[in-house]
Amino acid sequence: MRPKISVCWLRRDLRLNDHAALYHALKSGIPVLVVFIFDKNILEKLNAKTDARVSFIYQVLDKLNKELVDLGSSLFIKFATPKNAWLEILKDFEVKAVYTNHDYEPYAQQRDEAIAELLGQHGISFHTYKDQVIFEKDELTKADGKPYSVFTPYYKQWLKKLNSFYVKAYPTQTYFGHLYQTMPFAFPELQDFGFMPNEAIFPAINYQEKIDHYDELRDYPAKDATTHLGLHLRFGTVSIREVVAIALEKNVEKWLSELVWREFYMMILWHFPHTVTQAFKPDYDKIQWRNNEKEFKSWCEGETGYPLVDAGMRQLNKTGFMHNRVRMVVASFLCKHLLIDWRWGEAYFADKLLDYEQASNVGGWQWACGSGNDAAPYFRVFNPELQLKKFDPKMEYVFKWAPQYQLAIAPMPIVDHNFARERALKVYKTALNEKAS
Repeated sequence: MRPKISVCWLRRDLRLNDHAALYHALKSGIPVLVVFIFDKNILEKLNAKTDARVSFIYQVLDKLNKELVDLGSSLFIKFATPKNAWLEILKDFEVKAVYTNHDYEPYAQQRDEAIAELLGQHGISFHTYKDQVIFEKDELTKADGKPYSVFTPYYKQWLKKLNSFYVKAYPTQTYFGHLYQTMPFAFPELQDFGFMPNEAIFPAINYQEKIDHYDELRDYPAKDATTHLGLHLRFGTVSIREVVAIALEKNVEKWLSELVWREFYMMILWHFPHTVTQAFKPDYDKIQWRNNEKEFKSWCEGETGYPLVDAGMRQLNKTGFMHNRVRMVVASFLCKHLLIDWRWGEAYFADKLLDYEQASNVGGWQWACGSGNDAAPYFRVFNPELQLKKFDPKMEYVFKWAPQYQLAIAPMPIVDHNFARERALKVYKTALNEKAS
């Protein structure tokens, strides 16, 4: 006889505490089985079988499983497409309801619609909740009901609407007794999924140690003064409500505004999913990109002859992380100096970044290109040398990640800044002055 259960389906919310879907599942009174699906639709698109993000997820799931075993339950893991995984689950259990949290990426929305339909065919209810943001979808709109497309008014409205209700934690631990009680399920090895462990060192959740000096030090890459919280927010190993509550308690508005940028881009992606592959400002899709593959390779490998750009790319390739200020510089360099399509850079970051978040990555790249929301005017072109002098004057960051610049003969720039700037302005101006036929 199949056990009667409800399911909490984990995706990008890998924790047991302060978890919206888990809380509602536990409150239902039906024993809750916690499930994670290694989605073959996603994993089979990854270029490296040692992808560090897969190792991070695996390590977190191992920790979660141990927590569940201590509570008399166990984590149930599947490796399949979501549809096939659910068909297998429905064979093993009599599922009464499924609880999960919202995901705003286009693929995730299509996946959830398909699974909701599948479950509905079996008479199983599918409940989803807001969990990874404070405000979502249409919760913050302009007076006419349309979504914001400029950050500052969105941020002001975000702050205005915020109150203690929105950062209140879900007390899941109160109801842990409602977890499905079982002997531990077999915990798979990464190799079972065709992946190998990655020896990457993942950042700890220690943001409280850094936010006190965040505003004054955040732009200096050698200081390592940013929180490295992006990875944990991406996979939900920390609650956004906890993080925002701390930001308010410590009154660190600049750091809070960075968290709101993340929500702003998620709202944009939800309202304008076409921006994953198309410019938010349509005229920018008329730009005649050079897309020189040799120069793109030089950019990818950190061999452009511009110290800050090269250090950033080498840090990314080595660690899966790049300092926020440097991300802006390298993105601007690719789009403006080399006139390479922002989508090439976005895809490269998607492949390399530990904290890759589609909404923020697409938003950030379109910002750098000039084609996105609230972007700087196209004629503002970052000067990599001035950025270096301002934010890494002693070249500490550069020498750490691109030590070739300590040599007497430094690499030659692949393009002259002034020439590249004038070329970019001309190409952009030509594209943006074109009239639709």
